[in-house]
Amino acid sequence: MPENGRCVACGALMEPVKSQRPGEDPKRRYQQDGFSPLWCVIALVVQAVLTAAIVIGLPMVISSFDFEGYYGMIVAIPVWFLGGLLLGMISPGKTFIEPVVASFLVAIPATFYLKNTETVRTMPLFMYLLLATIGVMFSLIGTYLGERIQMGPPPKAATT
Repeated sequence: MPENGRCVACGALMEPVKSQRPGEDPKRRYQQDGFSPLWCVIALVVQAVLTAAIVIGLPMVISSFDFEGYYGMIVAIPVWFLGGLLLGMISPGKTFIEPVVASFLVAIPATFYLKNTETVRTMPLFMYLLLATIGVMFSLIGTYLGERIQMGPPPKAATT
């Protein structure tokens, strides 16, 4: 950095990037602080209720919906995404891992339930596991987006 603190090429003022939040290291802005068992249990309850209500309960109430086999897994993916988004928005601090663990724990029985109840729309177990993995990954994306919404926009660079 030049002595006068200005760019040699354009003359712009060069200052180190400072976080707008006091006491926050800019490198750790998007890093999780630790694992919270309480928020893992809350995430497990939220994901289980959402999955049970939409994938299993909704076809019982509205008979024209039939989420068996492939269609049940395709509906479960956005449900886990929305659960991750919701949990990312309401959880204090940065919690990326808890909703993903909860989605994984919910995906296991949901996948085997859908596999065991298939009648017409059959699919190999490998495809169920693959779609469950995609759903868990989408819960991570939803959690990340929820955390970004909760944190607000990143700090603006200093301009002159």
